[in-house]
Amino acid sequence: MRLTAVALVVGAVATELSKPEAERTWHGRVIGIVPYDFRPPTWDRIRDAYWNPASDRLFSDRVFGVGWAINLYRAKTLLESGFERLMGTPPPLSIRMTSRPKAVRTGTGAREGSE
Repeated sequence: MRLTAVALVVGAVATELSKPEAERTWHGRVIGIVPYDFRPPTWDRIRDAYWNPASDRLFSDRVFGVGWAINLYRAKTLLESGFERLMGTPPPLSIRMTSRPKAVRTGTGAREGSE
């Protein structure tokens, strides 16, 4: 595993260094398959890689390094649907929070207005 990871990093760096300096982007794919990105991470790219409700992909491109990241939002929805299918649970009920009028007690313990 480690040898493969090192080979992919070396391949990604070699791919970038083989380009003319003006064309180096420091992100792309090794052998057209494995994504790599050596640019400094930004919060937008981190969010898009690890929590992206707009994407249906479970695996997204890694923010920094070689390989894939897991879209945790998609993983959560897949786990929830799998659990519901497995357990046969009905969808959750909505809970309404209402306030009841406070009962006013008299000395005898009866409510006012009830005779």
